Amino acid sequence: MNSARPTCPEETDDFLARFSLNQQTVKQWSLPELVDGCARAGVRGVGLWRAPVQEYGVAAAGRLVRDAGLTVTSLCRGGFFTALDPKERADALDDNRAAIEEAATLGTDTLVLVSGGLPLGSRDLHGARERVADALAELAPYAADVGVRLAIEPLHPMYAADRCVVSTLAQALTLAERFPVERVGVVVDTYHVWWDDTIGSQIGRAGAGGRIAAFQLADWVTPLPAGVLLGRGQLGDGAVDLRWFREQVDATGYRGPVEVEIFNPALWERPGAEVLAEVVERFTTHVMHAR
Repeated sequence: MNSARPTCPEETDDFLARFSLNQQTVKQWSLPELVDGCARAGVRGVGLWRAPVQEYGVAAAGRLVRDAGLTVTSLCRGGFFTALDPKERADALDDNRAAIEEAATLGTDTLVLVSGGLPLGSRDLHGARERVADALAELAPYAADVGVRLAIEPLHPMYAADRCVVSTLAQALTLAERFPVERVGVVVDTYHVWWDDTIGSQIGRAGAGGRIAAFQLADWVTPLPAGVLLGRGQLGDGAVDLRWFREQVDATGYRGPVEVEIFNPALWERPGAEVLAEVVERFTTHVMHAR
């Protein structure tokens, strides 16, 4: 049981103005259940994932969210740009154009990108990152035409080989800064960047340049599970100073959504409404309260 001081309803409502629940945090919920549960809880923002949205129907999903008075704060995910084979690269670009169109239909201006890992047999990280830049150059104008901004998400270095060759916020910014700020930004995700001793200055760099397109939260707990993808911890359960991150991001002038994205099978085994209530309580206590 969390022992932090209770909050008054007015405080919680104010904090919820920025809170967004990523769909993966309550993966056990269908899209209609997610929308209904958030609306009942006073949550106004949701981050969506492409597969369940496609299953429901992209246009229908957009209507469902809007009719409930909610906002889609981001769509995950595009990316995977690092293939060497020309057909694979062309297919990836086509899939990302589809993702851009889906984001626009849902009414979000943020498409989160996971860059892709090293091609099989390759050890050329620099070359892989340059292929990411090439893809951004092709896609950014297309996205801008429909009001969508591409958001590069750096992932923890343990994912560099198979999932994302962009491992630090500095690397993500170096890529993003090749393009107009309104076209390409970055994602600050605490789970992936908490360990970096330059992260404070890099958040400042991102904020000064107007590059923070999304801010996501999850905690770091150990031991990590096999495969590591599903090891994100509930807010307050791990090693990340979540409040510090929020303060650093806010200090740059960012006032956008704060999206909780936790991939955790233990949470998925519980009732969704119970998980959401706990996430909101942890968010209020560990993220938004002043020290």
